[in-house]
Amino acid sequence: MNHPNQAIGPMDIFGSRIAARLDDATENLPYDIAERLRAARVRAVDRRKWVLTESAGSIWLDARSGTLMAGHGSGHPAWWDRLGAAGLFLTLVLGLFIINAIQDDLRADDLADIDTALLTDELPPAAYVDPGFMQFLKSDRPAQ
Repeated sequence: MNHPNQAIGPMDIFGSRIAARLDDATENLPYDIAERLRAARVRAVDRRKWVLTESAGSIWLDARSGTLMAGHGSGHPAWWDRLGAAGLFLTLVLGLFIINAIQDDLRADDLADIDTALLTDELPPAAYVDPGFMQFLKSDRPAQ
């Protein structure tokens, strides 16, 4: 069944022709073959319904936190799901601590550059309050 806004391509036309030919051919099948096909169709539909209910059962709502989680249909996540969530949380916290440490080091390096420039008397103290002072330190430093 095509969506009304969807263009019909050559593959859709080919599929429709095959489906029509198969429908025409099923009318002329012997009774025993038609019954086997019907039984196979019923089993396939039942199997599809079972797969859909199993996949729907593996997604549940955690009522305590109000979050949608993937589980195994029992209402409680397995221990490896909890372990994976804890691992992700610990990785996030560790990453935040590392970012904070790097930012502190960069800030300390910038302050050390300012203090070095002021203490070696390369600049007057009024340069300390200049907004472009850090840019000056980074771009116009003598080679060491």
